[in-house]
Amino acid sequence: MPRDGSRRSAPSEADLALWAAFVRDIKPLPGRARPILPEIPPPSPLPPSPQPSSAAVPPASPAARRAPAPLALLVIGAAPAGLDGATWERLRSGRLKPERVIDLHGLTVAEAHRALLHAVSSARVARLRCLEIITGRGSGEAGGAIRRELPHWLNLPALRPLLLAAAHPHRANPGATRLLLRK
Repeated sequence: MPRDGSRRSAPSEADLALWAAFVRDIKPLPGRARPILPEIPPPSPLPPSPQPSSAAVPPASPAARRAPAPLALLVIGAAPAGLDGATWERLRSGRLKPERVIDLHGLTVAEAHRALLHAVSSARVARLRCLEIITGRGSGEAGGAIRRELPHWLNLPALRPLLLAAAHPHRANPGATRLLLRK
């Protein structure tokens, strides 16, 4: 009888078959013999399943049902779907104040990318809603390298699910971008 006082039932045929399959390839220790297991008849074949009609559509796999729709491309300065007009207007006009400012001035492109990833993920952990990223205006019409790369970085799989919207809070200064994080 087991220690807990309950009675054990005899192993089922399925348990015995599983055990026999397990010990079949085990070599016994020297001086020991392999235990003799009762012969278990092979399980009876399952009845054939009915064939679905050609008009029936197979159900979607569980993974396909759970897969979220791909997120739309985040464009700086474009109102995203799902954001109310008042919040978008506050972000776009600069009235939504940032809770943290990240200055990427003077960093290399690789350093700026790492700093952005860290800043957004730490802001997410801190439950912040709005960040301001300062890239600098850069020189010439094209701007600096960090400013050019920022839209690409915001759409990477590591960041895109965390972000709801992005806008330049000042029309005259494209070197600053405010990010609205998802709740």
